[in-house]
Amino acid sequence: MPSSPEARIGPGGHHVEAFLEMMSAERGAAANTLLSYRRDLADFGTFLARRHSDFVSASNATVRAYLVDLDERGFAARSAARRLSAIRQFHRFLFSEGVRGDDPTGTIDGPRRRARLPKVLSEGEVDRLIETARQAVDEPALRRLARVRAARMHALIEMLYATGLRVSELVALPMSAVARQARYFTIRGKGGRERIVPLSDKARAATAAYLLLRDEAGAFDSNWLFPSFGEAGHLTRQAFARDLKALAAAAAIPITKVSPHVLRHAFASHLLQNGADLRVVQQLLGHADISTTQIYTHVLEERLKALVLEHHPLAKDQS
Repeated sequence: MPSSPEARIGPGGHHVEAFLEMMSAERGAAANTLLSYRRDLADFGTFLARRHSDFVSASNATVRAYLVDLDERGFAARSAARRLSAIRQFHRFLFSEGVRGDDPTGTIDGPRRRARLPKVLSEGEVDRLIETARQAVDEPALRRLARVRAARMHALIEMLYATGLRVSELVALPMSAVARQARYFTIRGKGGRERIVPLSDKARAATAAYLLLRDEAGAFDSNWLFPSFGEAGHLTRQAFARDLKALAAAAAIPITKVSPHVLRHAFASHLLQNGADLRVVQQLLGHADISTTQIYTHVLEERLKALVLEHHPLAKDQS
C-alpha cells in the first residue's frame, strides 16, 4: 500500500502536525489547504533528508537550494511560490514556538513569474486588417447606415494603429480631437496624465471620410467622435472588440490573435522594430514607468536573433 502523507514527512513530522493543527484551529484553514501544506512540507522534508538536514537545522542556503531543485524539476513559478509560502509559514511557526532561534526563509524572495509577452500582429497582418476595413466601406450593396458603420470601423482601426491609444481612450474621443484636421491632439489618460498624440495622414483621411458619411446620413448629432445610442453616448469597448473580431475573420486572421489591446501592442512593437526610441514609445503609450514599455523590446530581440540566424556564417548549416 502507498504510504500516507504523514509517513512520508519523516523526521520532524511531529512539528508539521503541530503546525497543521494550529492552522486548522487558529486560522480556520480548509481541509484541502491543510492537505496541500502537508504535501508541500513532505516534499521539502524529503529534499532535506537527502542533504542530511531537517526542518530544525535547515539553513537559508538549503531553502534556496530547494527552490533551485523545484525549478530543475520543471515547477512553474506560481507552484514554487506556493511551496515557499508553506515553508515560510511553517518556519515562522517553529520560530514562534521556540523550536528554532531563527527563520531561514526571512530573506528569500519568492520566484517571479515571467512577464507575459504581449500578442503582436505582424505589419502584414495589420495592413490586411486595415485594407479589409477600407474595402468594406466601398461595398456597393451597403445601405447608408451600414456604410457609416463600416467607415467608422475603418477610422477606428486607422486611429488605433496610428496612435496606440487605450481602447477606453479611443472610443471616448470627443469631436474636438479631430477639429480642423489637426495633426495631433492632447488626451488625458491614466492617472490624469496628459500626453500629445500625433495623427497620421491615413488616420486623418479615414476619420474625415467617416465624418462626411455620418453627416450625410444625419444619424447622429453628438459631441462624441464615435457616438452610439447607448447609455454611454459613445461606442463601447465591448462593441468595438466584437466588431474587430468580425473584421479579423473577414481578413482571414485568427480572431484569437486580434483585440483592441493587441493593436496597441502592434503600434508599440512596430515602432521599436523600425528604430523608434523606447522613451518616445513610453510617452506615446502614456506609461508612467518605462519598465512597462520595456516588454516590447522582445520584438527587437527576436528580430536580432533572426538576423543572426540568417546572415551569420556560424549559424548556417556547415554540412
